[in-house]
Amino acid sequence: MKEQSNIPTSKVERAGKFVTTGLKVGTNYIKHYTRKLMDPSTTKEELHQDNAADIYDTLSNLKGSALKVAQMLSMDKGMLPKAYTEKFAMSQYSAPPLSGPLVVNTFVKTLGKSPSQLYDKFEMQASNAASIGQVHKATKDGKILAVKIQYPGVANSVKSDLRIVKPFAIRIVGMNEVDMDKYFEEIEGKLLEETDYKLELRRSVALSQACAHIPNLQFPGYYPDMSSDRIITMDWLEGLHLKEFLLTNPTQEARNKIGQALWDFYQFQVHSLKQVHADPHPGNFLMRPDGSVGIFDFGCVKEIPEDFYVNYFLLVDKEVLKDEKRRHEIYTNLEMIHPSDTPKEVEFFSGLFQHMIDLLTLPFTLENFDFGNEAYFNEIYAYMDELYNMKEIRDSKVARGSRHSLYINRTYFGLYSILSDLKANVITGPGRIQELVNGKLKA
Repeated sequence: MKEQSNIPTSKVERAGKFVTTGLKVGTNYIKHYTRKLMDPSTTKEELHQDNAADIYDTLSNLKGSALKVAQMLSMDKGMLPKAYTEKFAMSQYSAPPLSGPLVVNTFVKTLGKSPSQLYDKFEMQASNAASIGQVHKATKDGKILAVKIQYPGVANSVKSDLRIVKPFAIRIVGMNEVDMDKYFEEIEGKLLEETDYKLELRRSVALSQACAHIPNLQFPGYYPDMSSDRIITMDWLEGLHLKEFLLTNPTQEARNKIGQALWDFYQFQVHSLKQVHADPHPGNFLMRPDGSVGIFDFGCVKEIPEDFYVNYFLLVDKEVLKDEKRRHEIYTNLEMIHPSDTPKEVEFFSGLFQHMIDLLTLPFTLENFDFGNEAYFNEIYAYMDELYNMKEIRDSKVARGSRHSLYINRTYFGLYSILSDLKANVITGPGRIQELVNGKLKA
């Protein structure tokens, strides 16, 4: 893959890239409608492909928060046209990497030494490159290491990038600006945390230790003396990313073990630690034929407020939701319905949310769940598509859903997506979660 010798870091440079991309997207629309005049049967698929390619090309070269938003959108399969999710998914581990001189410069600026002075061996070609940083392989004292390096200018461009990328996101997703404001505030806070590698290092050590007892999980060790505010050095983990792993035709037993390990990992964090690794895209996991999985990258961690946690997981309790008054209270607490809603709106949105909740919480209500059930996911995607096209939702003047739900929903959508691709059969019932919370499940 072609390397980048520089990244635009000033607000003017980065804004200029978006303006150019906006012009390309506008031209794509003109081409589309011209083709449609000539051939009325023309669909929007080619338009989506052209737009996705142009937008991704810009985001992948800017990197940082702009590319991170694309990565987040790629995980919500029901939100975007397929052309966007497929193209944006490349940001999970295959963005264009930085060139050698930029890598060396980062070391000298933040650690006062070049890679050759810090490690016995350092591979200048990146092994993986994503939105916030890229990873290089190194060795030191006989240990194989992974060295994560943050792209230049990422931390300083979060706020300005989000202001620029917001109109693209609104247009692609089809939401009103009012729907996006509080969520973009949440995204901004998380992205600023993700650029703080010292915070990530502390969280990585703490959460890895807290989850070490869960079967079939492996976490790297971390090296603070070879880390800085823009570099993290950790053990190199062996394994394959999801797409490559599935190409090896793994056994169902291995799929199930990995699926169970990931399910347990997330339930323990959510229900016991009240904070969670909120970036469950395939680039953060390494899978092995024996059914074990390596986990890294704790840059995005969502801390869960107690009142939100209580209300959010009351949605799993079907008996509670049978009580219309109690259900109304929970929906209000989670900002799914609003005090300003008319009785008609309350009834309408409550019905929509109830059906969506019934679908999404189904695994929690059964002892075992087969995530290879394509009919289940097809029903979810069909319903999401129905909601997306519903006039009442698109014309809504209020954002529905707490800002805290953004990363929690993202976490579960990401987890479900991976488990679906694995076609894993997983123990999902409340008994399993209770064992995790009580510390009775041991590796």
